[in-house]
Parts: sequence; structure tokens; C-alpha cells
Amino acid sequence: QVQLVESGGGLAQPGGSLRLSCAASGFTFKFYAMSWARQAPGKGLEWVAGIYSDDNYTFYADSVKGRFTISRDNAKNTVYLQMNSLKPEDTAVYYCNAHFSLEYSFWGQGTQVTVSS
Repeated sequence: QVQLVESGGGLAQPGGSLRLSCAASGFTFKFYAMSWARQAPGKGLEWVAGIYSDDNYTFYADSVKGRFTISRDNAKNTVYLQMNSLKPEDTAVYYCNAHFSLEYSFWGQGTQVTVSS
């Protein structure tokens, strides 16, 4: 059974940091590209960051570039999102995605991140 379990969300102050984790099981993690996406209240899903399966090449949305860092540990079947210099507009539910093909693409249940003073 495929599972993606996000954790690490919570409340942070503007300028603060949080580290999200996504633990994967039920598929061969190292072959999948991993991404983070988010959905703010009343808005659509926004892709945030991604990391390839083979060379660990990373890419980011302009809105988070220089502040967020995505990484993966294939030995632990886990992908991370280090979020620094958080802004109120980063408030959203953050989702983890594992992608191999259109047929094999999975989502986690999400973790809430709230940035507020």
C-alpha cells in the first residue's frame, strides 16, 4: 500500500523556519521524482519545489527560491523541505508528491503551515 506521510508543519513567526518531512512507503522511492506543493485558503494548488530521482537536481517556484530547500534521503525513503525566512503568504497546506509517470503519481494527506505573529 502506497503511503506518503507529511509531518513538521505548525505555527511559525514571520522570518522563522520550519522543516517538513515526507515519509514514503509501498513503492520504490529512489526511482521517483519528489515534489512539494501547497494550497492556501481559497486558492488553487501551487507547486513549490521538486527533486529528481537520479541526479538530485532541484528546482523551485520563484516565490520560494532562495528561502526553501528540498532534499531527499533515499536510505530513509524520505523527502524534506527546509523553509527559512517564512512569510505570512507561505501559509498553506503543504502536500508531498511522488511521481514516476502519469499512472504512478501519489499524494500525501498534507500538513498545515501557518505563518503569523
